[in-house]
Amino acid sequence: MNNPTRYGAIAFSEASAQRQSATGSINWYRDQMAVGDNTGEPEELDGPTAALIRSTDSLFIATVTPSGWPYLQHRGGPPGFVKVLDSWTIALGDYSGNQQFVTLGNLDHDDRVALFFIDYPTRTRVKVFGRAEIIERADDPGFIEQMLTTDEGVIRTRCDRAFRIRVEALDRNCIKNIPVKYSSERMAESLRLARAPLTEEIEQLRRRNQELEDEIARLREQ
Repeated sequence: MNNPTRYGAIAFSEASAQRQSATGSINWYRDQMAVGDNTGEPEELDGPTAALIRSTDSLFIATVTPSGWPYLQHRGGPPGFVKVLDSWTIALGDYSGNQQFVTLGNLDHDDRVALFFIDYPTRTRVKVFGRAEIIERADDPGFIEQMLTTDEGVIRTRCDRAFRIRVEALDRNCIKNIPVKYSSERMAESLRLARAPLTEEIEQLRRRNQELEDEIARLREQ
């Protein structure tokens, strides 16, 4: 029974279906493809996906130029700079950059975006299709301040606007070919945890050594 998904309706074209047919993977994806006007319902961010997005410090955002070219841009910030407002809405601030405004110009023309999140330690990647709304600081300063607030404090950077993205579809796909990488913070925490038992043992030996030195000194005085 065919059960189209919004992701399949967006991502799987007739051309990609022909490629899938040639390799046999059509058997995996046929049921996800659109059937007539049935394109599936907007897909909800589940718990693991929302958690990955909230914890990310890096993402890629793709838009389409008026001439049809894809445009890919990296966005980064401290964990928490991307907000999950509800099960269908993602938001993030538009920090001041090189002033090219290609992404903004593209969104003025076409609100469709694709977001790519990747967590290297767990080799997890998530693709999100959505439609973006640009929120200017002059129109909603409180919303912009919300985008600059994380659990670690306020992000000190210029931010004149934000993107509020309504999720249309998402896909958590295979981990193949994703290298395992760790941030300096995560490496430092791992090393701290690994060294903790050794540190405690060293401290115990130091205390015992001091006790023996004190005992030797006492015996000499006698």
